[in-house]
Amino acid sequence: MTPWLSVILPIHKGAAFLDATLTSAAAGDCSGMEFLFYDSGQDGGASHAIAMRHADRLNIIWTDTPETGPWTAKINRGVAQARGAHITMLHQDDLWLAGHHRALADTVKTMGDAALSIGPSRLIGSRGQNVGPWRMPFTPGRHKGRDLAATLIVQNTIAVPSPIFRRDTFLAVGGMDDALWYTADWDLYLKLALAGDVLVRDGATTGFRLHGQSLTMTGSRDIADFRAQNQFVLDRHLPALRPLPKGGEARAMASVAVNCALAEASRGRPGGLARAIAQVATLGPAGWRRFLRETSLYDRVAARVRLKLAGDM
Repeated sequence: MTPWLSVILPIHKGAAFLDATLTSAAAGDCSGMEFLFYDSGQDGGASHAIAMRHADRLNIIWTDTPETGPWTAKINRGVAQARGAHITMLHQDDLWLAGHHRALADTVKTMGDAALSIGPSRLIGSRGQNVGPWRMPFTPGRHKGRDLAATLIVQNTIAVPSPIFRRDTFLAVGGMDDALWYTADWDLYLKLALAGDVLVRDGATTGFRLHGQSLTMTGSRDIADFRAQNQFVLDRHLPALRPLPKGGEARAMASVAVNCALAEASRGRPGGLARAIAQVATLGPAGWRRFLRETSLYDRVAARVRLKLAGDM
């Protein structure tokens, strides 16, 4: 029987959190779903052993991919091989929360020709503890993709386990860009949004884990490349989105500055924060308020501060 949903999991040394991830997925009705694992190995088979403990509740299709390193390449391979018409991604350290199984089923039934469905998430720590919301600056309902993209270009506010997208649309827009180790998901969501309508769900039903070994933390050590990754997405998509709402391009540039300054500060180099704040200041009072809403900056920073103070990051 053809699955109604394909769940793609890119695995790399995933043993630390994978059991919790799969336990959360297996907590609801997964009948009719296929779970496609792509493991680059290097953990002595630990991730595979963990996954097989859940094989009685999840339809697991495991592929060893030692030749495929980047998570983006694994996602592209997974979509190409998926049998479901609808796709969702699940990283080895994230969670499905209560209500997500129903959200998946309801979305697939009602999505129609929309290119993408998204919803807010929760930020969680290394022990799975809730450390705050990750809100999106979009109202629930159906949006014209271009209108939503005009806000999304300011900042990626979509957690990886949240989106559901059509397989045919993913393939039509070219999938994920393997050259982007950090912003490939943001780039993908913009491409999908520009290809059709976007459904915004109400209620956070996924958990995005913050921890010291995440790609966000380890990859942002190279600030020059980190900045280039962000700037690349702006350069690729801004031309198609112009004219943006008033001040939109300035807010997008300020967001890159703030993200880079925060990445530097997390490495003990806070000098860039003053320059980033000064750039945000040029937006004016109305611009500041809109900037804070569009970037979900408070949610992202507050959660990390809470974890840092608790010694969990």
